[in-house]
Amino acid sequence: MMRKLAVGAVGMLMLFAAQAFAQEHYTEGPIWQVSLIRVHPNQMDTYLSSLQEKAKPLYEEAKRQGAILDYKVFLNTSQHDLQDWHIAIGVEYKNFAAMDGLTAKMEALRDKLIGSKQTVHELGQKREEMREIVSVMLLREVTLK
Repeated sequence: MMRKLAVGAVGMLMLFAAQAFAQEHYTEGPIWQVSLIRVHPNQMDTYLSSLQEKAKPLYEEAKRQGAILDYKVFLNTSQHDLQDWHIAIGVEYKNFAAMDGLTAKMEALRDKLIGSKQTVHELGQKREEMREIVSVMLLREVTLK
């Protein structure tokens, strides 16, 4: 029993020491949700127009209301193969807590700006014809000390 407690205590000490060591090198910043998207052939203009018409106003309003800090769209200029992603969309949040209740907030904004659930569903179907999502990830921005 004492051995289990000692092993557990050493494990916890190592975990805290590793976190303290990592924190020594950087300061934690905001959270980014990044979606990597592969656009289907001959659909880039159509997809970018869709983002400009529908996604941009949604992101701008979310930013104005403080639901997000910022957003960015990146084009991959160095694709390694035909299966690589073409566009990355990054959405910046203050911290993980800022994502609590976010789905309801964004759905309310989406319904207000884009329209009925049917309209949103149709837009989603059109986008599926234009692109596929390769990956979605949450990243922590850090500033090196």
